[in-house]
Amino acid sequence: MKTKMQIKIFNNGLEKFIQSLEKSTIAKTLRTIDLLEKFGYDLKFPHSKKIAKNLFELKIRGRQEIRIF
Repeated sequence: MKTKMQIKIFNNGLEKFIQSLEKSTIAKTLRTIDLLEKFGYDLKFPHSKKIAKNLFELKIRGRQEIRIF
């Protein structure tokens, strides 16, 4: 069952970090965030991994490897 998720970025540092990446990595990062918004907790490996009870890792693979918690 797809659980749509609303994404809010509360940390300006995260936006600045994403904008500092290579253009191709920015595109992959935004696409992965869109997937998270669309599939919510149903988004699984290789895009997302459960780290602890309520902590998930969003993984962006490519030339630059990115992890967002």
